[in-house]
Amino acid sequence: MVRVKPFAAVRPPREIVTEVAAPPYDVLNSEEAFRQAGEKSLLHITKPEIDFDPILPDHDQRVYDRAVKNFADWQSRGWLVQDAKPCYYVYAQTMDGRTQYGLVLCAHTDDYAEGKIKKHELTRKDKEDDRMIHVRIQNANIEPVFFAFRDDAELDEIIRSVAAGKPEYDFVAEDGFGHHFWVIDDDALISRISAAFNGRVDAFYVADGHHRTAAAARVGAEKKAQNPAHDGTEEYNWFMAVCFPQSQLKIIDYNRVVKDLAGLSEEEFLTALGEDFEVKLESKPRCGRPAKPWSPDALHVFSMYLGGRWYSLKTREGRYDDNDPVGVLDVTILSNLVLDRILGIKDLRTDRRIDFVGGIRGLGELARRVDSGEMKVAFALYPVSMDQLINIADSGNIMPPKTTWFEPKLRSGLAIHSLDEFKH
Repeated sequence: MVRVKPFAAVRPPREIVTEVAAPPYDVLNSEEAFRQAGEKSLLHITKPEIDFDPILPDHDQRVYDRAVKNFADWQSRGWLVQDAKPCYYVYAQTMDGRTQYGLVLCAHTDDYAEGKIKKHELTRKDKEDDRMIHVRIQNANIEPVFFAFRDDAELDEIIRSVAAGKPEYDFVAEDGFGHHFWVIDDDALISRISAAFNGRVDAFYVADGHHRTAAAARVGAEKKAQNPAHDGTEEYNWFMAVCFPQSQLKIIDYNRVVKDLAGLSEEEFLTALGEDFEVKLESKPRCGRPAKPWSPDALHVFSMYLGGRWYSLKTREGRYDDNDPVGVLDVTILSNLVLDRILGIKDLRTDRRIDFVGGIRGLGELARRVDSGEMKVAFALYPVSMDQLINIADSGNIMPPKTTWFEPKLRSGLAIHSLDEFKH
Protein backbone atom coordinates (compact mmCIF):
# COMPACT_ATOMS: atom_id res chain seq x y z
CA MET A 1 0.00 0.00 0.00
CA VAL A 2 1.07 3.63 -0.46
CA ARG A 3 2.48 5.66 2.41
CA VAL A 4 1.00 9.08 3.16
CA LYS A 5 1.20 11.61 5.96
CA PRO A 6 -0.14 15.05 6.86
CA PHE A 7 2.15 18.07 6.80
CA ALA A 8 2.21 21.62 8.11
CA ALA A 9 1.66 23.58 4.91
CA VAL A 10 3.34 26.90 4.25
CA ARG A 11 0.53 28.93 2.69
CA PRO A 12 -0.86 32.45 2.29
CA PRO A 13 -3.29 34.11 4.72
CA ARG A 14 -6.86 33.96 3.46
CA GLU A 15 -7.03 37.71 2.72
CA ILE A 16 -4.20 37.62 0.16
CA VAL A 17 -4.55 34.14 -1.34
CA THR A 18 -5.67 35.48 -4.72
CA GLU A 19 -2.61 37.73 -4.84
CA VAL A 20 -0.20 34.89 -4.04
CA ALA A 21 -1.70 31.91 -5.88
CA ALA A 22 -0.54 31.52 -9.47
CA PRO A 23 -0.66 29.15 -12.45
CA PRO A 24 1.93 26.34 -12.47
CA TYR A 25 5.46 27.18 -13.61
CA ASP A 26 5.13 25.31 -16.90
CA VAL A 27 1.84 26.87 -18.05
CA LEU A 28 3.23 30.37 -18.67
CA ASN A 29 6.37 31.38 -20.51
CA SER A 30 8.61 33.98 -18.88
CA GLU A 31 7.10 36.93 -20.75
CA GLU A 32 3.55 35.87 -19.84
CA ALA A 33 4.59 35.38 -16.21
CA PHE A 34 6.19 38.83 -16.13
CA ARG A 35 3.00 40.47 -17.37
CA GLN A 36 0.77 38.50 -14.98
CA ALA A 37 2.80 38.60 -11.75
CA GLY A 38 1.68 41.06 -9.09
CA GLU A 39 3.82 42.06 -6.13
CA LYS A 40 2.91 39.03 -4.00
CA SER A 41 2.57 36.45 -6.80
CA LEU A 42 4.20 33.06 -6.32
CA LEU A 43 5.54 33.47 -9.87
CA HIS A 44 8.40 35.46 -8.33
CA ILE A 45 9.39 32.17 -6.62
CA THR A 46 8.54 29.64 -9.34
CA LYS A 47 9.71 31.79 -12.28
CA PRO A 48 12.13 34.27 -10.68
CA GLU A 49 13.78 35.05 -14.01
CA ILE A 50 10.99 37.64 -14.36
CA ASP A 51 12.66 39.77 -11.66
CA PHE A 52 15.54 40.63 -13.98
CA ASP A 53 15.69 43.19 -16.77
CA PRO A 54 16.18 41.79 -19.29
CA ILE A 55 14.57 38.49 -18.28
CA LEU A 56 17.30 35.91 -17.66
CA PRO A 57 17.37 32.31 -18.92
CA ASP A 58 15.61 30.15 -16.34
CA HIS A 59 18.72 27.95 -15.80
CA ASP A 60 20.95 30.91 -14.83
CA GLN A 61 22.38 30.55 -11.31
CA ARG A 62 21.20 34.08 -10.49
CA VAL A 63 17.65 32.89 -11.12
CA TYR A 64 18.01 30.01 -8.66
CA ASP A 65 19.53 32.38 -6.07
CA ARG A 66 16.65 34.80 -6.51
CA ALA A 67 14.15 31.95 -5.99
CA VAL A 68 15.69 31.25 -2.57
CA LYS A 69 15.70 34.94 -1.63
CA ASN A 70 12.09 35.46 -2.71
CA PHE A 71 10.84 32.39 -0.83
CA ALA A 72 12.49 33.65 2.35
CA ASP A 73 11.17 37.18 1.77
CA TRP A 74 7.60 35.98 1.27
CA GLN A 75 7.77 34.21 4.63
CA SER A 76 9.39 37.11 6.47
CA ARG A 77 6.71 39.46 5.12
CA GLY A 78 3.91 37.15 6.27
CA TRP A 79 2.75 36.43 2.73
CA LEU A 80 3.45 32.74 3.39
CA VAL A 81 2.89 31.31 6.87
CA GLN A 82 3.35 27.75 8.14
CA ASP A 83 0.41 26.00 9.80
CA ALA A 84 0.74 25.23 13.50
CA LYS A 85 0.36 21.45 13.07
CA PRO A 86 0.50 18.81 10.32
CA CYS A 87 -2.82 18.64 8.48
CA TYR A 88 -4.44 17.14 5.45
CA TYR A 89 -6.24 19.47 3.06
CA VAL A 90 -9.11 19.15 0.60
CA TYR A 91 -8.58 20.99 -2.68
CA ALA A 92 -11.45 21.26 -5.15
CA GLN A 93 -11.53 22.77 -8.62
CA THR A 94 -14.52 23.86 -10.66
CA MET A 95 -14.54 24.06 -14.47
CA ASP A 96 -17.60 24.35 -16.71
CA GLY A 97 -19.95 23.64 -13.80
CA ARG A 98 -18.10 20.44 -12.80
CA THR A 99 -16.15 20.19 -9.53
CA GLN A 100 -13.45 17.63 -8.70
CA TYR A 101 -12.27 17.05 -5.11
CA GLY A 102 -8.80 15.91 -4.10
CA LEU A 103 -6.69 15.51 -0.95
CA VAL A 104 -3.46 17.42 -0.41
CA LEU A 105 -0.95 15.20 1.37
CA CYS A 106 2.62 14.01 1.46
CA ALA A 107 3.61 10.91 -0.51
CA HIS A 108 6.78 8.92 0.11
CA THR A 109 9.80 9.03 -2.19
CA ASP A 110 10.44 5.29 -1.64
CA ASP A 111 7.01 4.52 -3.11
CA TYR A 112 8.21 6.10 -6.35
CA ALA A 113 11.41 4.07 -6.30
CA GLU A 114 9.44 0.90 -5.55
CA GLY A 115 6.89 1.46 -8.35
CA LYS A 116 3.88 2.17 -6.12
CA ILE A 117 3.72 5.64 -7.66
CA LYS A 118 3.19 4.72 -11.29
CA LYS A 119 4.10 6.84 -14.29
CA HIS A 120 2.81 6.76 -17.86
CA GLU A 121 5.29 9.15 -19.50
CA LEU A 122 9.05 9.38 -19.85
CA THR A 123 10.83 12.41 -18.43
CA ARG A 124 13.47 14.61 -19.99
CA LYS A 125 16.69 14.83 -17.98
CA ASP A 126 17.13 18.58 -18.49
CA LYS A 127 13.64 19.37 -17.17
CA GLU A 128 14.05 16.89 -14.33
CA ASP A 129 17.41 18.45 -13.38
CA ASP A 130 15.87 21.94 -13.33
CA ARG A 131 13.05 20.90 -11.00
CA MET A 132 15.51 19.00 -8.80
CA ILE A 133 17.62 22.13 -8.36
CA HIS A 134 14.53 24.11 -7.32
CA VAL A 135 13.56 21.51 -4.70
CA ARG A 136 17.13 21.26 -3.42
CA ILE A 137 17.83 24.98 -3.09
CA GLN A 138 14.44 25.82 -1.59
CA ASN A 139 14.40 22.71 0.60
CA ALA A 140 10.73 22.62 -0.23
CA ASN A 141 8.15 21.36 -2.70
CA ILE A 142 6.86 24.73 -3.87
CA GLU A 143 4.33 23.21 -6.28
CA PRO A 144 2.37 19.97 -5.88
CA VAL A 145 2.29 17.01 -8.20
CA PHE A 146 -1.06 15.70 -9.44
CA PHE A 147 -1.94 12.08 -8.63
CA ALA A 148 -4.94 9.85 -9.19
CA PHE A 149 -5.94 6.80 -7.13
CA ARG A 150 -8.69 4.21 -7.31
CA ASP A 151 -11.88 5.31 -5.62
CA ASP A 152 -12.27 4.49 -1.94
CA ALA A 153 -15.70 4.80 -0.30
CA GLU A 154 -14.43 5.96 3.10
CA LEU A 155 -12.14 8.60 1.63
CA ASP A 156 -14.98 9.80 -0.61
CA GLU A 157 -17.20 10.16 2.46
CA ILE A 158 -14.51 12.09 4.37
CA ILE A 159 -13.88 14.45 1.46
CA ARG A 160 -17.63 15.11 1.06
CA SER A 161 -18.08 15.80 4.77
CA VAL A 162 -15.14 18.23 4.88
CA ALA A 163 -16.28 20.01 1.73
CA ALA A 164 -19.71 20.58 3.27
CA GLY A 165 -18.08 23.05 5.67
CA LYS A 166 -16.82 26.57 5.05
CA PRO A 167 -13.66 26.63 2.91
CA GLU A 168 -10.45 28.31 3.95
CA TYR A 169 -10.01 29.61 0.40
CA ASP A 170 -12.75 30.07 -2.18
CA PHE A 171 -12.10 32.09 -5.33
CA VAL A 172 -12.36 32.17 -9.11
CA ALA A 173 -9.08 32.69 -10.97
CA GLU A 174 -8.59 34.89 -14.02
CA ASP A 175 -9.27 31.93 -16.33
CA GLY A 176 -12.74 31.46 -14.83
CA PHE A 177 -11.89 28.25 -12.93
CA GLY A 178 -12.95 28.00 -9.29
CA HIS A 179 -10.56 26.95 -6.51
CA HIS A 180 -11.76 25.80 -3.09
CA PHE A 181 -9.58 24.69 -0.17
CA TRP A 182 -10.33 23.24 3.29
CA VAL A 183 -7.99 22.49 6.21
CA ILE A 184 -8.36 19.11 7.96
CA ASP A 185 -6.87 19.60 11.42
CA ASP A 186 -9.09 17.18 13.34
CA ASP A 187 -6.89 14.40 14.74
CA ALA A 188 -9.54 11.70 14.33
CA LEU A 189 -10.08 12.55 10.65
CA ILE A 190 -6.34 12.74 10.07
CA SER A 191 -5.94 9.23 11.51
CA ARG A 192 -8.78 7.86 9.36
CA ILE A 193 -7.27 9.31 6.19
CA SER A 194 -3.83 7.91 6.97
CA ALA A 195 -5.27 4.48 7.78
CA ALA A 196 -7.37 4.39 4.60
CA PHE A 197 -4.43 5.11 2.31
CA ASN A 198 -1.93 2.99 4.21
CA GLY A 199 -4.37 0.09 4.43
CA ARG A 200 -6.24 0.01 1.13
CA VAL A 201 -4.79 2.26 -1.61
CA ASP A 202 -2.20 0.19 -3.44
CA ALA A 203 -0.95 2.77 -5.94
CA PHE A 204 -0.84 6.40 -6.99
CA TYR A 205 -0.90 7.28 -10.69
CA VAL A 206 0.93 10.37 -11.90
CA ALA A 207 -1.63 12.42 -13.82
CA ASP A 208 0.45 15.59 -14.21
CA GLY A 209 3.88 16.39 -12.87
CA HIS A 210 6.16 13.56 -13.95
CA HIS A 211 9.23 15.81 -13.79
CA ARG A 212 8.33 17.20 -10.35
CA THR A 213 7.73 13.68 -9.04
CA ALA A 214 11.05 12.40 -10.38
CA ALA A 215 12.85 15.49 -9.06
CA ALA A 216 11.36 15.08 -5.56
CA ALA A 217 12.39 11.42 -5.49
CA ARG A 218 15.93 12.30 -6.58
CA VAL A 219 16.28 14.96 -3.87
CA GLY A 220 15.06 12.47 -1.27
CA ALA A 221 17.61 9.89 -2.44
CA GLU A 222 20.34 12.54 -2.47
CA LYS A 223 19.61 13.66 1.11
CA LYS A 224 19.38 10.04 2.26
CA ALA A 225 22.86 9.37 0.86
CA GLN A 226 24.22 12.45 2.63
CA ASN A 227 22.79 11.51 6.04
CA PRO A 228 24.66 8.71 7.86
CA ALA A 229 21.95 8.73 10.54
CA HIS A 230 19.09 8.29 8.04
CA ASP A 231 16.18 6.36 9.52
CA GLY A 232 13.38 6.99 7.00
CA THR A 233 11.34 9.35 9.17
CA GLU A 234 12.98 12.55 7.92
CA GLU A 235 10.85 15.16 6.19
CA TYR A 236 12.96 14.88 3.01
CA ASN A 237 11.50 11.40 2.47
CA TRP A 238 8.17 13.03 1.63
CA PHE A 239 6.84 15.29 -1.10
CA MET A 240 3.58 17.13 -1.70
CA ALA A 241 0.82 15.82 -3.94
CA VAL A 242 -2.83 16.54 -4.66
CA CYS A 243 -4.54 13.15 -5.02
CA PHE A 244 -7.90 12.77 -6.76
CA PRO A 245 -10.13 9.69 -6.89
CA GLN A 246 -10.06 8.26 -10.39
CA SER A 247 -13.76 8.89 -11.01
CA GLN A 248 -13.34 12.61 -10.31
CA LEU A 249 -10.95 13.18 -13.21
CA LYS A 250 -11.51 13.77 -16.88
CA ILE A 251 -8.77 13.75 -19.50
CA ILE A 252 -9.25 16.08 -22.44
CA ASP A 253 -7.79 15.77 -25.91
CA TYR A 254 -4.18 16.59 -26.78
CA ASN A 255 -3.93 17.43 -30.46
CA ARG A 256 -1.24 17.70 -33.15
CA VAL A 257 -0.29 20.22 -35.84
CA VAL A 258 2.30 19.54 -38.56
CA LYS A 259 4.27 22.04 -40.64
CA ASP A 260 4.27 20.22 -44.00
CA LEU A 261 3.10 17.15 -45.92
CA ALA A 262 6.61 15.77 -46.56
CA GLY A 263 6.54 16.87 -50.18
CA LEU A 264 3.09 15.44 -50.96
CA SER A 265 0.24 17.42 -52.47
CA GLU A 266 -3.02 17.50 -50.53
CA GLU A 267 -4.51 15.02 -52.99
CA GLU A 268 -1.56 12.63 -52.67
CA PHE A 269 -1.74 12.91 -48.88
CA LEU A 270 -5.46 12.09 -48.84
CA THR A 271 -4.82 9.09 -51.09
CA ALA A 272 -2.06 7.84 -48.78
CA LEU A 273 -4.38 8.19 -45.79
CA GLY A 274 -6.96 6.05 -47.55
CA GLU A 275 -4.79 2.95 -47.15
CA ASP A 276 -5.37 2.84 -43.40
CA PHE A 277 -8.40 5.09 -42.85
CA GLU A 278 -11.87 5.70 -44.19
CA VAL A 279 -11.53 9.36 -45.15
CA LYS A 280 -14.72 11.44 -45.21
CA LEU A 281 -15.18 15.16 -45.82
CA GLU A 282 -17.22 16.50 -42.88
CA SER A 283 -17.38 20.24 -43.57
CA LYS A 284 -16.03 22.86 -45.97
CA PRO A 285 -16.23 26.65 -46.28
CA ARG A 286 -19.64 27.94 -47.34
CA CYS A 287 -20.80 31.39 -48.42
CA GLY A 288 -17.52 32.96 -47.38
CA ARG A 289 -17.66 31.37 -43.91
CA PRO A 290 -14.99 28.95 -42.65
CA ALA A 291 -15.75 25.27 -42.36
CA LYS A 292 -17.58 24.19 -39.22
CA PRO A 293 -15.15 22.36 -36.88
CA TRP A 294 -15.74 18.63 -36.58
CA SER A 295 -14.74 16.76 -33.43
CA PRO A 296 -13.99 13.00 -33.25
CA ASP A 297 -16.87 11.15 -31.62
CA ALA A 298 -15.32 7.75 -30.84
CA LEU A 299 -12.05 5.94 -30.29
CA HIS A 300 -9.99 5.28 -33.43
CA VAL A 301 -11.71 8.13 -35.25
CA PHE A 302 -9.66 11.28 -35.92
CA SER A 303 -10.53 14.77 -36.99
CA MET A 304 -8.25 16.39 -39.57
CA TYR A 305 -8.08 19.99 -40.78
CA LEU A 306 -6.48 20.40 -44.19
CA GLY A 307 -6.90 23.03 -46.86
CA GLY A 308 -9.70 24.79 -45.00
CA ARG A 309 -11.74 21.58 -44.70
CA TRP A 310 -12.50 19.22 -41.83
CA TYR A 311 -12.27 15.47 -42.46
CA SER A 312 -13.00 12.39 -40.38
CA LEU A 313 -10.46 9.56 -40.44
CA LYS A 314 -11.88 6.22 -39.27
CA THR A 315 -9.19 3.62 -38.71
CA ARG A 316 -9.69 0.48 -40.80
CA GLU A 317 -10.00 -2.91 -39.12
CA GLY A 318 -6.77 -4.76 -38.49
CA ARG A 319 -4.62 -1.64 -38.18
CA TYR A 320 -4.28 -1.88 -34.38
CA ASP A 321 -4.23 -4.51 -31.63
CA ASP A 322 -6.97 -4.26 -29.02
CA ASN A 323 -4.89 -6.44 -26.71
CA ASP A 324 -1.92 -4.06 -26.72
CA PRO A 325 -2.54 -1.35 -24.09
CA VAL A 326 -0.22 1.11 -25.89
CA GLY A 327 -0.82 0.02 -29.48
CA VAL A 328 -4.58 0.51 -29.14
CA LEU A 329 -4.18 4.18 -28.14
CA ASP A 330 -5.23 6.71 -30.76
CA VAL A 331 -1.98 8.63 -30.26
CA THR A 332 -0.10 5.45 -31.19
CA ILE A 333 -2.29 4.76 -34.22
CA LEU A 334 -1.84 8.31 -35.51
CA SER A 335 1.91 8.26 -34.82
CA ASN A 336 2.46 4.95 -36.60
CA LEU A 337 0.11 5.22 -39.56
CA VAL A 338 0.28 8.95 -40.35
CA LEU A 339 3.07 10.85 -38.63
CA ASP A 340 5.71 8.17 -39.17
CA ARG A 341 4.56 6.19 -42.25
CA ILE A 342 3.40 9.09 -44.39
CA LEU A 343 5.01 12.23 -42.96
CA GLY A 344 8.33 10.79 -41.77
CA ILE A 345 8.08 12.10 -38.20
CA LYS A 346 9.91 9.46 -36.15
CA ASP A 347 10.50 11.15 -32.79
CA LEU A 348 7.70 13.28 -31.36
CA ARG A 349 10.04 14.64 -28.69
CA THR A 350 12.62 16.14 -31.00
CA ASP A 351 11.11 16.66 -34.47
CA ARG A 352 10.47 20.37 -34.98
CA ARG A 353 7.94 19.77 -37.75
CA ILE A 354 5.29 18.87 -35.17
CA ASP A 355 3.70 20.79 -32.32
CA PHE A 356 1.05 19.91 -29.73
CA VAL A 357 -2.08 21.82 -28.76
CA GLY A 358 -4.05 21.14 -25.59
CA GLY A 359 -7.74 20.53 -26.14
CA ILE A 360 -8.58 23.35 -23.75
CA ARG A 361 -7.74 25.73 -26.62
CA GLY A 362 -10.47 24.23 -28.80
CA LEU A 363 -10.55 23.14 -32.44
CA GLY A 364 -10.51 26.78 -33.51
CA GLU A 365 -6.86 27.00 -32.45
CA LEU A 366 -6.00 24.13 -34.80
CA ALA A 367 -7.71 25.87 -37.71
CA ARG A 368 -6.05 29.17 -36.84
CA ARG A 369 -2.57 27.71 -36.94
CA VAL A 370 -3.19 26.01 -40.27
CA ASP A 371 -4.97 28.98 -41.85
CA SER A 372 -2.13 31.29 -40.79
CA GLY A 373 0.29 29.28 -42.92
CA GLU A 374 2.37 28.31 -39.87
CA MET A 375 1.14 24.71 -40.13
CA LYS A 376 -0.15 22.62 -42.99
CA VAL A 377 -2.38 20.06 -41.30
CA ALA A 378 -3.94 19.48 -37.88
CA PHE A 379 -5.28 16.37 -36.15
CA ALA A 380 -7.72 16.25 -33.25
CA LEU A 381 -7.91 13.06 -31.17
CA TYR A 382 -10.55 11.44 -29.02
CA PRO A 383 -9.40 11.78 -25.40
CA VAL A 384 -7.67 8.97 -23.56
CA SER A 385 -9.71 7.53 -20.68
CA MET A 386 -8.57 7.22 -17.06
CA ASP A 387 -9.01 3.45 -17.39
CA GLN A 388 -6.56 3.42 -20.30
CA LEU A 389 -4.05 5.49 -18.34
CA ILE A 390 -4.26 3.19 -15.33
CA ASN A 391 -4.04 0.01 -17.44
CA ILE A 392 -0.90 1.29 -19.13
CA ALA A 393 0.71 2.39 -15.87
CA ASP A 394 -0.17 -0.94 -14.21
CA SER A 395 1.35 -2.88 -17.12
CA GLY A 396 4.61 -0.95 -16.81
CA ASN A 397 4.19 0.58 -20.25
CA ILE A 398 4.73 4.18 -21.33
CA MET A 399 2.37 6.33 -23.37
CA PRO A 400 3.66 8.26 -26.38
CA PRO A 401 4.59 11.89 -25.65
CA LYS A 402 1.80 14.44 -25.23
CA THR A 403 -1.00 11.93 -24.75
CA THR A 404 -2.92 13.33 -21.78
CA TRP A 405 -4.08 16.82 -20.91
CA PHE A 406 -5.71 17.49 -17.56
CA GLU A 407 -7.77 20.57 -16.79
CA PRO A 408 -8.03 22.54 -14.69
CA LYS A 409 -4.37 22.80 -13.69
CA LEU A 410 -3.53 22.82 -9.99
CA ARG A 411 -3.11 26.34 -8.66
CA SER A 412 0.31 26.89 -7.15
CA GLY A 413 0.70 28.66 -3.83
CA LEU A 414 -2.27 27.24 -1.93
CA ALA A 415 0.10 24.94 -0.04
CA ILE A 416 3.88 24.46 0.06
CA HIS A 417 5.69 21.55 1.72
CA SER A 418 8.87 22.45 3.58
CA LEU A 419 11.56 19.74 3.87
CA ASP A 420 12.77 21.31 7.10
CA GLU A 421 11.91 19.21 10.14
CA PHE A 422 8.68 20.50 11.70
CA LYS A 423 9.39 21.88 15.19
CA HIS A 424 6.12 23.37 16.47
